[in-house]
Amino acid sequence: MYRSLPFIFALFTLPAWADDITKLQEESRAVALPFMKQLMGENQKAVSEGGPASAVGVCKTIAPKAAADISRKQGWKLTRVSLKVRNPLLGTADAWEQKVLQGFEARLAKGEKADAMEFAEIVKEPAGNSFRYMKAIALQPGCVSCHGNAEQIPADVKARLAEEYPHDQATGYAPGQIRGGLSIKRAL
Repeated sequence: MYRSLPFIFALFTLPAWADDITKLQEESRAVALPFMKQLMGENQKAVSEGGPASAVGVCKTIAPKAAADISRKQGWKLTRVSLKVRNPLLGTADAWEQKVLQGFEARLAKGEKADAMEFAEIVKEPAGNSFRYMKAIALQPGCVSCHGNAEQIPADVKARLAEEYPHDQATGYAPGQIRGGLSIKRAL
């Protein structure tokens, strides 16, 4: 009889965890979506004012600063990660993020739209439990000027990328593919 108590306890706590995950996911989404919209607007503005090469500066300076500002304000870690990184210091996915990004790729292969993909769970880690959330970043048509195949990237953008990101791997994408993900980690 006493052996079944943990099982019974788990049954009663499961809906609470589900409610927690849903609430945490909604809070994370409320931060992630405006952040992504802001970056898209900044990129469009940079392109309209100075061409695609000027958008490189948005991703190099504005995006990390905005992510750091949100991280400080929220007390969370917000970052953009990828399996093919442009900036290894800021964009390298940890083991959890790699697993989720690979899952996104599998979901995309089965026909799911990248724009709608997200994943969230509570993860037990050495430092305690964390809530982890990731929203897929789908490559938009205008992004091929920096992330497309070699033939799609203008010479001035190639030069700027070579200067700013000498170890760049973030090319060869087509619109609709998963460029990476916006990752949020929150200690619980």
